[in-house]
Amino acid sequence: MIGYFYAKGGEAEGKQQADSQNKFEWAVQRALRELHGTFGLAILCSDFPDILIGAKKGSPLILGVGDNEYILASDVAAIVGHTTRAIYFADNEIVTIGPEGFHTKTIDNVTVTKDLEQIEFSLDQIELGDFQRYMLKEIFEQPRALSTCMGGRIDRTNNRIRLGGITSYLRELTRAKRIILTACGTAFHAGLVGEFLFEQLARIPTETEYASEFRYRNPIIEDRTVVMSISQSGETADTLAAVEQAKERGATVLGIVNVVGSSIARATDAGIYLHVGPEIGVASTKAFTAQLAVLTMLATELGRRKHISSDQAARLIGELSRIPNKISRILEQSDHIKDIASANIDKNNWLFLGRGFNYPVALEGALKLKEISYIHAEGLPAAEMKHGPIALIVDDMPAVFVATTGPQYDKIMGNIAEVKARGGKIIAVATEGDETIKQHADHLITVPDAPELLQPMLTVVPLQLLAYHAAVLRGHDVDKPRNLAKSVTVE
Repeated sequence: MIGYFYAKGGEAEGKQQADSQNKFEWAVQRALRELHGTFGLAILCSDFPDILIGAKKGSPLILGVGDNEYILASDVAAIVGHTTRAIYFADNEIVTIGPEGFHTKTIDNVTVTKDLEQIEFSLDQIELGDFQRYMLKEIFEQPRALSTCMGGRIDRTNNRIRLGGITSYLRELTRAKRIILTACGTAFHAGLVGEFLFEQLARIPTETEYASEFRYRNPIIEDRTVVMSISQSGETADTLAAVEQAKERGATVLGIVNVVGSSIARATDAGIYLHVGPEIGVASTKAFTAQLAVLTMLATELGRRKHISSDQAARLIGELSRIPNKISRILEQSDHIKDIASANIDKNNWLFLGRGFNYPVALEGALKLKEISYIHAEGLPAAEMKHGPIALIVDDMPAVFVATTGPQYDKIMGNIAEVKARGGKIIAVATEGDETIKQHADHLITVPDAPELLQPMLTVVPLQLLAYHAAVLRGHDVDKPRNLAKSVTVE
C-alpha cells in the first residue's frame, strides 16, 4: 500500500482547509473506533480532494517526508527513492496531510508529536545490480551483511561483545532464571539455535516458542524471566501480540529485529538491530544468518560474564569474526549446487536431517525448499527418522544431511547408512577435507571447518542456494512465492 501527496501551499485557502480537515478527521476517527482487527490505511474522499489521511493498527505505516512531498507506505523500501526521512506511527494513530503540511493525532483526537527519523539504507541497496533476483542478491550479500552486523560489536582487543541497544539490561540478562524466545517461521529456527547457545554458553534455561501459540495459551512468566522476540520485519502480528502478552505479565521483553522503527522495536523494552540492510525477497536469507550472529554474540557475552573463561570467549569471538570469509568460500560453489538441484528437482518429496546445532538448520532448509520451489519437504532431527519417517523413504528420494564434524558425527553417519540402505539419495553438507563421507554421499557440498555452535551460519548457506536453484529451474518467482507475504501482519 502506498499513497502520494504533493503539498501546494496557499494562505487564502487556510481556514477552509482547516474546516475540511476537521470534518474529514472526525469522520475517519469515528469510523476507526468501530473497526476490529488490523489495518494500515491511506484514505481519500472525493468531498475533500486536497486531504490524505493515514491510519494504522497492527499493520505497518510510515510517512516519507520529502521536499513539498509526502508519501504514505507500509515499508521504507517504497519511499527511499524519494526521501531518506520518515515518521513511524504507533497503533491507533492517524496522520492528516494537506497543502499546509501534516499533523498527527490518535483516533480519540489527542494530538501526538512524532520524531522525524533518518532511513538507514540507501536506494542502491534495494537495486538488483548484477543480480537477476533479490533472493540470490541477498544470499550473496551475507558476508558483507554479517560483517556489518558484527562491526563495532566485536571487541577483539578486550575479547568482549558490545551490544549498545541492551547495555542497560545486561545485568538483568545475566541474572535471568529463564529465557523465552518467541518467533515465527525462519526466525523461529534462529530461536532454536539461540536456545542451544544460551543453555550451552550462559547456562540459562531457555525455550523457543512459536509466537502464534504463545499468544493464545497461559504461559508461565516468573520473576527474572526474559522474553526475546525475533522478527526480520518487526511487524509480524503474532510475534507482536506475544510481546504485548509478555509485557502484561511482567517479563523483561527484548527485540531482535532488522527494521528500525518497526512495531516490535517500539513495543519492546530494548533490543538489538540486525543492521543487514533491506531484505526484499520473501524468503529470508541474510536476516536469518544475522539473527544467528546476534544470538551468538549475546550468548557469548552472557557466558563470558557468568560461565565460560576469558580464553574460551576469546577463541569463540575470533572464530565468529572469521565467519563472513568462510561464507564467501561456500558461495563459490553456487554452480555446483545448481547441478545438484537440477539432478533432483523432479522429486516431489525431500527429507532434511541434522543433529545438535544443525537440527534447526535442517528445519530451515526444508522450509526454504517448500516456500519457493513448492516441493514438499520435511525437516527432522536425524535420530527421529527411525521413529516413523523412515517409512517414507523410497528409491532415489533426496535426503539432505547436514553432517559436519562434531560430537555427533558418528551418529549421523549411521543415519546416512540407514537411508542409503533403503534406496534414498544422499545429499550431504559436510566439512571440508572429510574423506569418509565421500563414500556414502551421492552429492557432496562442503563448508569450512568451524566450532559446532557456529556451524549453522555456514551450513544454512548451501541449503539456501539449493532451494533457490531448485525454484528457478522449476520456473517459479523466487522473490514473490505464491500465497506468501514478506511481513505477516495478519493472523
